[in-house]
Amino acid sequence: MSGAGRDPDALRRQQLLRVGGRSVAWVPPLLVLVTILLVDWYTSGEFRTVSWIVLVPGIAAAICGVRGTAVFAVLGLATYALADHAWPRQYQTGLPDFILVGVGGVLAVLACAVRVRGERRMLHMRDVAETTRRTLLRPLPPGWGGLDHAAVYLAADAVARVGGDFYDIQPGLHGTRALVGDVQGKGLGAVEAAAALLGTFREAGYHEPDLATVAARLEIRMLRHGRHLAALGREDVDRFATAVLLSFPAADPGTVEVVNFGHEPPLVVGPSGVRSLPPGHGLPVGLGELAGMDGPPPTIRITLAPGETLLVVTDGVTEARDSAGVFYPLKSRVAEGVSADPRLADPDRLVAYVRDGTLAHCGGHLADDTTIFAVRRS
Repeated sequence: MSGAGRDPDALRRQQLLRVGGRSVAWVPPLLVLVTILLVDWYTSGEFRTVSWIVLVPGIAAAICGVRGTAVFAVLGLATYALADHAWPRQYQTGLPDFILVGVGGVLAVLACAVRVRGERRMLHMRDVAETTRRTLLRPLPPGWGGLDHAAVYLAADAVARVGGDFYDIQPGLHGTRALVGDVQGKGLGAVEAAAALLGTFREAGYHEPDLATVAARLEIRMLRHGRHLAALGREDVDRFATAVLLSFPAADPGTVEVVNFGHEPPLVVGPSGVRSLPPGHGLPVGLGELAGMDGPPPTIRITLAPGETLLVVTDGVTEARDSAGVFYPLKSRVAEGVSADPRLADPDRLVAYVRDGTLAHCGGHLADDTTIFAVRRS
């Protein structure tokens, strides 16, 4: 789930200034111009407001295009000259205010050009960010790999729109694998590490028969990524990632294999209730070599009953705080929801429920990137 790659302020302004698909951005500055003329006409000569026409191109610069602003600059200048000369000479404001209106119009046109250029640059940056997001978190077709799934990603940085959280599903020769994780840190460095892990997962998850081998490939890839950064002289060479690696073996429909790289244990959500998987004792991806581990974390095999869903979240959910500093009680809230409506175990409903609950708990102010991922066999 994501927004369009556009500047929300620019889009909101464009939507508000359209009626029946047509732009009405010209209406506010025109109304101001007419109002100034009426006030000037119906007040005494000692109280002249015609010089306020300098505001008209300024208003147009904020909401119209460059051509529209130029039209209002010229219209304002011409209107000022006609309105001022309609008064007796002793009440005319004269050349100084004429120059003021002219200079104000020129400055308004320049300001509008800068604004439009900035908006176009922002739209381009948003398109680039959206393309990056869709490349990193590729869209997953319904029923992909024989799984019912749903996911939502909420970036803490509303401008960047992409961070270090990642997830994917990869059908393969030996069943379907899924990966959910969170790279330590923020910024482009975290995005690079997430991209490296996802690329390795998509290849190893497809080819490798053993989930432990896929896990080992992820660990090696993270170490290689760090060495590459070190060779470039980068400082962020010690990045790591917590992750949950899942496998749905084709030969054993009732079993799910889990490798936990120091991540929050997944929840099993079903119509009958909610339970946590055993906590993973493995270290995050990228720290195994530092700890002298000989291999990846152990693979846990669990059995899911029909209708049970695996829920995996990143710490954007578990560390969301309310105004009193209390963390979001994920397990208890999900248990309450399932108790009230057993259909909540459906992946789409479950993801939407956790998303809404997290945002409500923290008042919409996310302190970290947030991923909510739910999956079960179709």
